[in-house]
Formats: sequence, structure tokens, C-alpha cells
Amino acid sequence: MTFFTADICDDHSDKVSVLGTGYKNYGGVSKCQGEIITIKLEKNNTELIKLLRDENGSGKVVVVDVAQEYYAVVGENLMKFAQQNNYNGIIINGYIRDTFQITGIPVALFALGTCSRKYIPVTQGKRGLKLSFGGIEFNHGDYLYADTDGVIVSPKKIV
Repeated sequence: MTFFTADICDDHSDKVSVLGTGYKNYGGVSKCQGEIITIKLEKNNTELIKLLRDENGSGKVVVVDVAQEYYAVVGENLMKFAQQNNYNGIIINGYIRDTFQITGIPVALFALGTCSRKYIPVTQGKRGLKLSFGGIEFNHGDYLYADTDGVIVSPKKIV
């Protein structure tokens, strides 16, 4: 991937939104890009497991809103599913775990931080919704670019 988010922002400032501060990449690659799949969770990650495990993610980035609940929604197993199904990256408005194990998995994983526990009772998630966090909106089908400088979103593919 030869893009840089700073260059995209310079060249297309009127076409991109920039995710606010606090999101760090814990994954095994430093950048990702792709068409957005949105998913809203209520603490439990069952719907996200199904998506990453069962669906082809080629050219896709999953954007997850869990409303910053202090439970891990992605760890080693979900990252392995993401890799097996060719997802480029995952952006989480929440927390992750298994950071030692996931650094070698070649999928970008941006999150607010880490939490050792996960939420066990199964709750329902919803896909394809407009999500809003970090000062921007994410629509299913928008395009996302992320690197060491940040995460940006555009309604259409730019690079």
C-alpha cells in the first residue's frame, strides 16, 4: 500500500473526515484501506465473530461501535478469523485484548486501548448502520484509509 493519510488529506481535504485522537493500531500491519462494513455491538462480540469467521473480507475494513464499553471485543481468535478471510483492518470504538499474540497477525487493528475481560452474555449486534464516533460518521460502503498518522474516511475511493 503506497498511500499516506497525510497526503490524501492535503490533496482531498474537502472529501475526507479524520477520526479523532485516542485510537492506536495494535495489529500486525501499519496501514490498511478498504470499503467499510459497519457493525454496532452491545458489549458482546457474537455478531462480529460471525462476520469475521464466515464472510469474505477482501478489500474490506470493519468499523465496530461498542460505545466505548470497557470490554474487549477483539482478541487473538477474531484477528485470526480476519486474516483467514482477508480483511484489511478493523477499527473499534472500544477495546481489545491479546495484544502480545496479535502483533504478528497481518491485519490492522485500531482501538482505544486494552481490556482483559470480555462480555460473556450474548447480545444482538446490527450491521449496515450509520455509526458516529471520534468526531466523524462511518457509513456502510464508505472508504477508509489508516496508517501511523491516523484514520480517514471518504464517501468514495480516492487512491
